[in-house]
Amino acid sequence: MNLTDLNNKNQTQLYGYSETFNEFSNLYIKKKLPKKIILSGQNGIGKSTFSYHLINYIFSIKEKYCYDLENLKINQNNRSFNLVKNNNHPNFHLIELDDEKKNIEINQIRKMINFCNKSSFNNCEKIVLIDNIEKLNKNSVNALLKVVEEPNNNIYFILILDSNKNILNTLKSRCVKFNFFLTYEKSIDITNTITNSNIFELINPNLMHYYSSPGYYIKLINFSIKYNIDLKNTDLKKFIIHLIDNSYYIKDNFISVCIYQYIEFFLLKMMNRNNSKKLNLLYKRFIEKIFNMHKYNLDKESFFIEFKTKIFNE
Repeated sequence: MNLTDLNNKNQTQLYGYSETFNEFSNLYIKKKLPKKIILSGQNGIGKSTFSYHLINYIFSIKEKYCYDLENLKINQNNRSFNLVKNNNHPNFHLIELDDEKKNIEINQIRKMINFCNKSSFNNCEKIVLIDNIEKLNKNSVNALLKVVEEPNNNIYFILILDSNKNILNTLKSRCVKFNFFLTYEKSIDITNTITNSNIFELINPNLMHYYSSPGYYIKLINFSIKYNIDLKNTDLKKFIIHLIDNSYYIKDNFISVCIYQYIEFFLLKMMNRNNSKKLNLLYKRFIEKIFNMHKYNLDKESFFIEFKTKIFNE
């Protein structure tokens, strides 16, 4: 199985959001779709895939091989789909986090402003997609605010936000926010459909929790394939120890997020078995440290080692 090519730009099928997408398409047809939109939800839930489908719907509406609204499917032969996929569409501008950067920098916003100031191709709508807006640094946010404050009648801004992160209220107030959510059962169904398999045959149920999204499961499966890890026969404690001992979190930020979430999940399981004051205090302390690493003068390695020592006695 190889799931590494499941890039959001390449996903021609949209799962799980038929009602929401129909609402968006109806708003667009009625010319009531907001020009500045924030799509908020947990990582891996499908916000980016939804965005690319909406973009294709708008761009392809008068083109050959237009968007299949009934089946929520992009035609691979559509011109706009291929242009957007290769980041060559004249009316589309993408801002995302550069590979070796921690933040979206102001020079990226400046390039976008230059794009907005140019005339659109064929007098059609322009679309700006900004992924991970929680990664905007202070200067980037301020520059972006100036752009979204302007009328920009012919430009749509689609901003994608990790709902676990915060952004400035001044940016939120200038946009219409839509919250994306999938139930645990729906996430399982979508993952099974995308992978064409039964996820319970690939991953131990003890490693599956309420944070999990289809994107999360797929990244986890890809990780296990890359490092030859048997997720089916690995329990939660052993998996956390394995991830920490092998320092996967240094190379892969996704694994860092995994460990944080599994730590919380493990502590919650302990509390369900024995809801004592001591465990409650322990849980609160570790969660406080996860969100305030700098306050406690901790880096990832020291935090993970502390957890392993105190909780697993290793």
